[in-house]
Amino acid sequence: MADASFDVVSKVDKQEVANALTQAQKEISQRYDFKGVGASLEFSGEKVLMKANSAERCLAVLDVFQTKLVKRGVSLKSLDTGDGTPKLSGKEYRLEGSLKEGLSQENAKKIAKLIRDEFPKTVKAQIQADELRVSSKNKDDLQAVIAMLKGADLDVALQFTNYR
Repeated sequence: MADASFDVVSKVDKQEVANALTQAQKEISQRYDFKGVGASLEFSGEKVLMKANSAERCLAVLDVFQTKLVKRGVSLKSLDTGDGTPKLSGKEYRLEGSLKEGLSQENAKKIAKLIRDEFPKTVKAQIQADELRVSSKNKDDLQAVIAMLKGADLDVALQFTNYR
């Protein structure tokens, strides 16, 4: 019998991010506490730029955006805002965030080591570009690996695809 397998990936649904961004922009334009503070939220390619005339307002814009992302099912682990403190640029504060996509080699190695430590004999993990293929003869072991990875405290959003 052939090995059963699945892929561990870290992907972001760009359409859901765009929808969350649109909702956040609409809320920012309508909320009373954002009137006259120059608060805005822009998206260009992979970067999200939050602007306001004070650091607190800039962080409030980030909070609105994060709330919309969570409501749309996008993990906050996929949004990287660096150290999270707004930088002063002229008269306004700016906070730039980027979307993290794909497993880095470092994170893939961490996940593979976790799998090897938990299931030393029965499950194999192979790094393939920006994803990790996990295979085993026993499907129950694969289910246990998925459960273990969901419970693990990793700094990357994981999805499980190609389960066969």
